[in-house]
Amino acid sequence: MSFRSKIAKAEHRSPTYWEYAKRQFAKNKRALYAFYVVVVLLFIAIFADLLANDKPIVMQYKGSWYAPVFKEYIVDFGIGKWPVDFINIKWKDLETDVAIWPPVAYNPTTQDKSVPAYATPMTQGDNGRHFLGTDKLGRDVAAGMIHGTRIAISVGVVAMSIAFVIGVFLGTLAGFFGDDKLKVARIRLLLNICFLPFAYFYGFMVRFSVWKDAIATSTFSFLVQLVWSLCLFAIVLLIPNLLAIPLKRIKHFGKKLTIPLDILLTRFIEIVVSIPVLVLILVIVAVAKPSIYNVMIIIGLVSWTNIARFIRAELLKIRQLDYMEATEALGYSNWQKMLRHAIPNALAPVFISVAFGIAAAILVEAFLSFLGIGVPVDAITWGKLLNLSRSNYDAWWLAVFPGMAIFITVTAFNLIGEGLTDALDPKLKK
Repeated sequence: MSFRSKIAKAEHRSPTYWEYAKRQFAKNKRALYAFYVVVVLLFIAIFADLLANDKPIVMQYKGSWYAPVFKEYIVDFGIGKWPVDFINIKWKDLETDVAIWPPVAYNPTTQDKSVPAYATPMTQGDNGRHFLGTDKLGRDVAAGMIHGTRIAISVGVVAMSIAFVIGVFLGTLAGFFGDDKLKVARIRLLLNICFLPFAYFYGFMVRFSVWKDAIATSTFSFLVQLVWSLCLFAIVLLIPNLLAIPLKRIKHFGKKLTIPLDILLTRFIEIVVSIPVLVLILVIVAVAKPSIYNVMIIIGLVSWTNIARFIRAELLKIRQLDYMEATEALGYSNWQKMLRHAIPNALAPVFISVAFGIAAAILVEAFLSFLGIGVPVDAITWGKLLNLSRSNYDAWWLAVFPGMAIFITVTAFNLIGEGLTDALDPKLKK
């Protein structure tokens, strides 16, 4: 077959489900424009340090070329040091041969003492114009908006990534196995039930003080201790499973029982849903050390229930389809059936939930920042900028620009969610 005939065949073949969904999404102009807005926000978030910084992007100094913005990353990671000439200096006063500056020549925490408090937009400062004005301390609002974009997008994406993993895992177990497919030997079930309190005690209860100190220290310490606790929990539960191997050979002990996994996980989801999420977040962030990473993790740990419900409902339908019965006839293991066939075909509604979830996570982070809870003092976010407007109602720019950013971002993700709902709904296919 010639190359031209292959192209002709590809043009006349029926579109796949995802190709059809892409075309349907492109027809929704509001969702498409919202997608472009999100792309712009992602660009700003990724290149925030190149868009707003009090250091040159590239400069020539004493005949040598330097990239201070990128050098700062190396120094922060602890794998490099600043040259002696660049320690405790004001970069604008450095006599450079050539210097390329960011469009906004300020850091979000840089205090410009050459301008009055609450300088209006377009006021000229030491390093350049304050395009969106300043706050009471002379900090540039445009720089805060740019770096606040990175925090907002990061919180939304990371939090929903955590929620996605938890929700897909639990929802898949509930939907794929249902109440009748998971069978466990009687002795294995009995031993696991007996050892479960010990696993919880040695994995979590004994280490409660360690957890408390880790949360107060840093997010990294908390994650390390969480991994250790999970490892101890798994090690203790490994004992009954090893004991069950020889014991299940006994006829009475080896008899398999059906575990109603779906109803157990569904009731667990209902319990989590019944907890007031905002109150829970406020309690945790009040105890934990202020950190953006803590906010991401906490929002992710309480936002997975809708994802679990969606994928569970899809898998309850998918497991009855012909191709799933074919995988059973071919002798595929449960893990092969789940990972290769069930989950990929059940993710469509999950993406819709993730889009709406990112918008909700950004709104929660803005709310916490506005209250000054869970966010470090030196972190500049949209919510914190919005809160600064309360101290001077005449500084309208402190309310308008962050408020517009929150509104546009949340609206864009909600419109994308609506576009995905229309594009991924098979009932709309003609």
